[in-house]
Amino acid sequence: MKKKILIYYNRLREQLWFRPLLFCLFSVAGALVAHQADGIGLNDLVPNIDNESIGSLLDTISASMLVISIFAVASMLSAFSSASSTATPRSFKIVVTDDVSQNALSIFIGAFIFSIVATIALDNGYYDKAGRFILFLFTLLLFAVVILTFLRWVNRISRLGRLEHTIYQVETVVAKSLSAYIKNPYLKARPINGKFSKENKVLANSIGYIQHINLENLQSLAEELELKIRLNCIPGKFVNNNFAVAHFITDKDLDIDKIQERINNAILVGQTRLFDEDPRFGLISLTEIASRALSPGINDPGTAIQIIGSHERLFFLWHKEIENSNEIEVVYNRIEVPEISMNDFFDDAFRPIARDGAGNIEVMLRLQKAFKSIETINHEDIKKLAIKYSKDAYHRAELAMVFKPDLNVLKKECLFHQ
Repeated sequence: MKKKILIYYNRLREQLWFRPLLFCLFSVAGALVAHQADGIGLNDLVPNIDNESIGSLLDTISASMLVISIFAVASMLSAFSSASSTATPRSFKIVVTDDVSQNALSIFIGAFIFSIVATIALDNGYYDKAGRFILFLFTLLLFAVVILTFLRWVNRISRLGRLEHTIYQVETVVAKSLSAYIKNPYLKARPINGKFSKENKVLANSIGYIQHINLENLQSLAEELELKIRLNCIPGKFVNNNFAVAHFITDKDLDIDKIQERINNAILVGQTRLFDEDPRFGLISLTEIASRALSPGINDPGTAIQIIGSHERLFFLWHKEIENSNEIEVVYNRIEVPEISMNDFFDDAFRPIARDGAGNIEVMLRLQKAFKSIETINHEDIKKLAIKYSKDAYHRAELAMVFKPDLNVLKKECLFHQ
């Protein structure tokens, strides 16, 4: 349930209206709560604040916040458009959840709503002496928060949507997703072992990408009916109505259709991939940025080199996990989950860059150095694939490069020649 709530919260965070709505509710509550001070005997303890003093502050806020809010939205949309066009459209979901920008927009709109509600209440005599004093303090506090937020937001909006900052944001999200996967490659279930006998198929009931699998519900179902469930998909897999998303076995005479329906209900399918539980999608998004940078129309090898560095840092998450290795926890013992092959991770991260940058000596040298670095990780599959992809990348360069001295330099950096 906690995981499901987190998924819905992450989807809400991607909506620009969500946080402004929350701040508007808080603003209305703040403007009305100040009236409660009138009934707790503070009238003799606080100074008398003139209505005009508070009114002038509220007028200043209401006159400026709406304009600033419109300016903030325009700046954010410009940054989102820039991120989609200069990096990859897949980065939009990450850029749009930027906390500083969303909080700034929320505070600006919330301050505007607060000033309107407080002005109406003030003009209609809603506050007494203590209420006016508390409202005055709230207004001064809000004024200070708005100024500080604006200064911080100006600093952020100058970088939001810039290519380098977008790469940093994507890498941060990918690192979080990949770390979670490395710690629990089977999602706290069991790895696939052997073959099921007399298994029952569960065909997908919709077409799209697997976004989330509710393993808690599947475990409860398996315990209730004494089933063993084997998933044939993980988040990021594209399925159709003829694809078996799972298999299950049982020794009892049960309603197979009902079981299939309940298993399908635990598997969320959507039209797009999500970064939350799909580490491959993050690697693909980073590589798309590099491929775009290497296109003839843009010709920006420096960005591709930066992406290679990002991939190198991400692969070293396996090294970090090996150093802090703990036994994998099995919570869902009646469920088997497939593992993502290491070859898929290498394909997502390096194959497009090796293909699109084959003719660029700087990119290929950096790629070979990355393979040499990754090969030092104490992981058998990573070591083998680093050598394999080093060889493949060199062969691509052989076909693309016409200047032999460049090839000779590149050859010295290749792992398979060491």
